[in-house]
Amino acid sequence: MNKSELFRQAIDEGYVFKGESILLGAGMLDGKVESGAMVHLPLRTMNRHGLIAGATGTGKTKTLQMISEALSDASIPVLLMDIKGDLSGLGAEGQANEKVAGRYKQIGVEYKPASYPVEFLSLSGEKGLRLRATVTEFGPILLAKILGLNDTQEGLVAMIFKYCDDNRLPLLDLKDFIKVLQYVSNEGKQEIEKTYGKIATTSTGTILRKVVELQQQGADPFFGEKSFEVDDLMRVADDGRGMISILRVTDLQDRPKLFSTFMLQMLAELYASCPEEGDPEKPKLVLFIDEAHLVFQEAGAALIQQITTIVKLIRSKGIGIIFCTQSPTDIPAAVLAQLGLKIQHALRAFTAADRKAIKQAAENYPETSFYKTEDLITQMGIGEALVTLLNEKGIPTPLLHCMLCSPRSRMDILSPQEIDAIVSHSRLAGKYSETIDSESAYELLTAKIAEAADRPAPTVKTDNKKPERSTLEKLLDTPVARQAGRTAAGIITRSLLGALGLGGKSRKSLF
Repeated sequence: MNKSELFRQAIDEGYVFKGESILLGAGMLDGKVESGAMVHLPLRTMNRHGLIAGATGTGKTKTLQMISEALSDASIPVLLMDIKGDLSGLGAEGQANEKVAGRYKQIGVEYKPASYPVEFLSLSGEKGLRLRATVTEFGPILLAKILGLNDTQEGLVAMIFKYCDDNRLPLLDLKDFIKVLQYVSNEGKQEIEKTYGKIATTSTGTILRKVVELQQQGADPFFGEKSFEVDDLMRVADDGRGMISILRVTDLQDRPKLFSTFMLQMLAELYASCPEEGDPEKPKLVLFIDEAHLVFQEAGAALIQQITTIVKLIRSKGIGIIFCTQSPTDIPAAVLAQLGLKIQHALRAFTAADRKAIKQAAENYPETSFYKTEDLITQMGIGEALVTLLNEKGIPTPLLHCMLCSPRSRMDILSPQEIDAIVSHSRLAGKYSETIDSESAYELLTAKIAEAADRPAPTVKTDNKKPERSTLEKLLDTPVARQAGRTAAGIITRSLLGALGLGGKSRKSLF
C-alpha cells in the first residue's frame, strides 16, 4: 500500500467507532485534506477529560465552540468558562461566507447555520444569572486550602465551623466568617476555649488577613444566597438539545485567586452532588475551562493537589473537563496525565524558550510515521490541529493532522441587547436574580455581644472590715497562750507514743 492508503487505513482503524460520536473534521496528509478521511470523537470517552492548546489566533476558541455545539446536538449539557467574552455568539446563527463554505467543501460535509440554547451566568456584575455559594458549602477543608493556611490554622478553621454548627450560627457570606473570627479572638474566647481548646490570637489574625486578601479580589459578591443548584447546569432544552451555560467571567482576568476559588468549589460541588456513573455511553455534563492557566496561576501546592484529586475522581460521575490554554506546559503534569483528548493547534517559535517548549509539547504526543511532529506543530494553519484521543476501549488513537469543522453559530459576540433578550427569557431568572440576606452568624453574634454589654454588672462587696473578735479569741492569740498550746500538744503527743511503745528508750535509774 502507498502512503495515502496506509493513512486511510490508520484513520479507519483509529477514528471510526461503534457508539455515538461527533465529527471533528477530516484528516490531512502532506498539507492536503484526504477525501473521506473523517475524524470522529466518541462520546463514550468524553468523561476522560481533554486539552485544547495552541498559540493566540490559531483557532482554539472556535474549536471549543464547535465541540460545544456538537455536544448540545447530542443532548449533552455544556458549561463554558468565558474568560475573554467571545463565546456569546453560540446564542445566534452563523453566516455562511466563502471561507467557511470552502472549509466544509474540503471536509466533505454541508454547512448548516444554527443557534443554540444558551444560559448566561455571572459571578459578579456581568449580565446573567448570579452564581453564589455559602461559606458553609465550601466547608473548612476547601476554604483553608483556598486561603493557603497551614495545618494549625486549618485546624482552627475546622473548629470555627464546628462551633457554628453546634450553636446554629449559619456561615453564609464572608462577613459572617469574619465576625466569628473576631468573636473567638475577643468576647467569646473564654467561652469557646472551655469546649474546643486553646485559640492562638496570631492564627486568627493570619486567617483574617487571608480572608481580607480574598475580598480584595472581589470575592464578596460570590458568597451568599441563593446558592446555585448543580441540577440547573444539567438541563436539556425543549427541543432535546443540551443547554449551553456560559459563565461570563471577563472581569476576573486580573483576579485569578477568585477564578480558581470558584472553579475548585464548582468541581467539588459537582463531585459531591452527582451519583457514581462509571463509564456511561455519553457524559452527563462537559465543562470547558478557557484560559485554564488562570486556574493554576496563583494556586499553591495544596490547591493543585485538590484540583488534581477531583479531576481524577470526577470522571466516574459522568463529567468531563476540557482545559483550553496556549501551551500544554500551563497545566500541571499531574493534571495533564489525566487528559485523554488532546487537540494541539499551532505553536509559534520566536525565541529559544519557545523552541524548547515546542519540542517538549511534541514529545507529549504519540509517535507517527506520517509527520515530523516537532516541525508540523509550527506550520499548521488556522483551524488545523494535531489530534489524538482515547477510543472506546480507552486506547490512544494515532496522532493525526486534522482540518477542523468551524462553528455553525455566530463566530462573534452578541450585542448587549441580544444578551439582555436571552437573559430576560430565562426560566431561571426569577430564581436567582434576588439577593437574600438571611439572619446568620453576623447578626446573631452582634446581638449576643450587644446583650452582654447591656446586662448590669454583678455587685461586688466592698466592705472589707473584719468582724470584732471575742475576749477569748483575743486571749488565745497572745504569745503566752500560743506557747502553752505548743507545750500541751507536745506532752499529749509523747504520752500517746509511750502508750503505743513508740516513745523511745527510757533511762535506767542509778539507784
